[in-house]
Amino acid sequence: MASGLQVFGQPASTDVARVLTCLFEKNLEFDLVRIDTFKRQHKLPEFIRLRDPSGQVTFKHGDKTLVDPRAICRYLCTQFPNQGNRNLYGTGSLERASIEQWLQAEAQSFNPPSSALVFQLAFAPLLGIPQDHMAIAENERKLQQVLNVYDEILSKNEYLAGDEFTLADLSHLPDSQYIVSSERGRKLFTSRRNVARWFDQISRRKAWEQVVKMQMEHPGAFE
Repeated sequence: MASGLQVFGQPASTDVARVLTCLFEKNLEFDLVRIDTFKRQHKLPEFIRLRDPSGQVTFKHGDKTLVDPRAICRYLCTQFPNQGNRNLYGTGSLERASIEQWLQAEAQSFNPPSSALVFQLAFAPLLGIPQDHMAIAENERKLQQVLNVYDEILSKNEYLAGDEFTLADLSHLPDSQYIVSSERGRKLFTSRRNVARWFDQISRRKAWEQVVKMQMEHPGAFE
């Protein structure tokens, strides 16, 4: 039984959302300490001391502190392998190696353009910041190239790392959700049949629906 799991941050943060989804998939109990990372109104001295440079997410379990969302998800899966979704990080060395390859692809190839688009398409308008249309166009081009590769892979597999939902898929959910919330961003996914089918499938998972509900109930800086 898990105990003493704490997450510091706002559900609206993509990093926080990634960790929350993993916690729900693993059916783990945790405490969420909400911090407004966008306005930088950090009112908890402990969080000031613990937070990562971007101020997005901090995870504590006993005397262990982690700040990278993907590392947190790996930790949860290895620390609590028999709770909740046991396939999330693979059940064998080959499966885990494949998942790791996709986590690296997400972090290195998908995340840079997608996070830029999330800011420009979703956050900037709500924060009253003018959109940079050149940045949008450039990152759309980069993300299209990535999604073309994904579409080919997903023509053979139900999910990125095979036929089971894993961290490889989960890690893509936060950025993708924000991108498809705009008409311009949605076309990047719906114009690719296999990518569209994949995202529709993973975004309907109960764990992710719980996170989206939390985002809508407590949008943080956008309240």
